[in-house]
Amino acid sequence: MTMIRHELKQNRLSLLVWTSAVGFLLAVCILIFPEMKEEMDGVSDMFASMGSFTEAFGMDKVSFGTLTGFYAVECGNILGLGGAFFAAMCGVSVLSKEEKEHTAEFLLTHPVSRGRIVTDKLAAVFFQVLILNGAVYVFSIGSIALIGEEIPWEEVSLLHLAYLLLQVEVAGICFGISAFLRHGSMGIGLGVAAVLYFLNLIANISDSAEFLRYITPFGYAEGSDIVTNMSLDGGLAALGMLYGAIGIGAAYVKYCGKDIG
Repeated sequence: MTMIRHELKQNRLSLLVWTSAVGFLLAVCILIFPEMKEEMDGVSDMFASMGSFTEAFGMDKVSFGTLTGFYAVECGNILGLGGAFFAAMCGVSVLSKEEKEHTAEFLLTHPVSRGRIVTDKLAAVFFQVLILNGAVYVFSIGSIALIGEEIPWEEVSLLHLAYLLLQVEVAGICFGISAFLRHGSMGIGLGVAAVLYFLNLIANISDSAEFLRYITPFGYAEGSDIVTNMSLDGGLAALGMLYGAIGIGAAYVKYCGKDIG
C-alpha cells in the first residue's frame, strides 16, 4: 500500500486537473442542452445529410433532440477521448519513469520483489482511472438533475461503464508498453489513444474497414450504438479486456526480467 499511496500522492495534481477538466466540459455540455433542445430537430436533419461525417460519429443513429442522443454523441466524445488520454498517460509512464528519473536503484534496493512493484503500480493506475470515472459520473448526474431533465439512469450508466472499460483497456496496453521504455514517453501513450480513436472513425465510415472494431476499444464504447440497443457488445468488450490483460502480462514478463539501468 505504501507504493500505491506514493503513486497517488505523486499524481494527485494530474488527476485533479484531468478530472476537473473532463467533468467541467461534460457539465457545460449538459447545461447548454435546454437552450439547444428546441433547435435540435433541425440540427439532426442537417447532420443526417452529411454522409460519411455523420456515420463517423454515429449521428445518423440518434436524435439530438433527446437528452440521451445528445449525451451519447457530444458527452460521449468528451469522456471517450479525455478518459482515454488520461488512462494512456497514467499507464505509459508509471514503470518507465523510474529509469527516466533515476529512482530505480533506490526503489529496487528495498526488500520488495519486482512482481510486487508491478502489481502496486498497476493498482495505482486503476485507482486513478476509477477515481476519475466516479467523479465524472457524479458531475454528469448532478448536471442532468440541475437542468430539470429526467435522469436516464440506464443509458447514462451503460455509457459510463463502456468508457470505464475502454480506459481500463487503454491503461493495460500502455502499462505493457511502459515496461519496454527506458525514458518514458507521454507522446507514445497519447498516440496510442488517438490512433485507437481514429480507427473507430474509419470503421464507422467504411464497411470494408469494419474489422477495425475488433481492434479498437471505441468499437464497444460507441455511444450511439449503446443508447440505441440499450446494451454493450459483450464480445467486443471481452476482446478488449483480453488486449488489456495481454499488455499487463507483457509488463510483468518484461519488467521482472529487465536489466534496469
